[in-house]
Amino acid sequence: MTDEMIALARRAVACTGWEWMPGMRVLGGDRITEHTLAIEHGCLPDLSDPATLGCLLALVREAWGDPHASVWYDDEYWKSGNRWSWFAKKQSRVDYDTEAEALVAALEFAP
Repeated sequence: MTDEMIALARRAVACTGWEWMPGMRVLGGDRITEHTLAIEHGCLPDLSDPATLGCLLALVREAWGDPHASVWYDDEYWKSGNRWSWFAKKQSRVDYDTEAEALVAALEFAP
């Protein structure tokens, strides 16, 4: 995991809408299960893991109260929003280099 991805994972867990969900992978390889009672302080999500990204998308949808919230790749950048892109306008920028970055930004800017 790169330093940039570790910094992005730190941003994710700092969000008000962040919570650990079953299926997410912790950096180091362990998966969260419904029997995981607590996450050690300082654990970070593995944002290269597809299941973790899916859970992050679910958190974004919950935080925005919008089941249509999504990220998509548009020629050379990832973008986040919904079919009306009303929440993309609140973000400081709208083009992201990775899917994970677009999702974290969407969670950071949630109301």
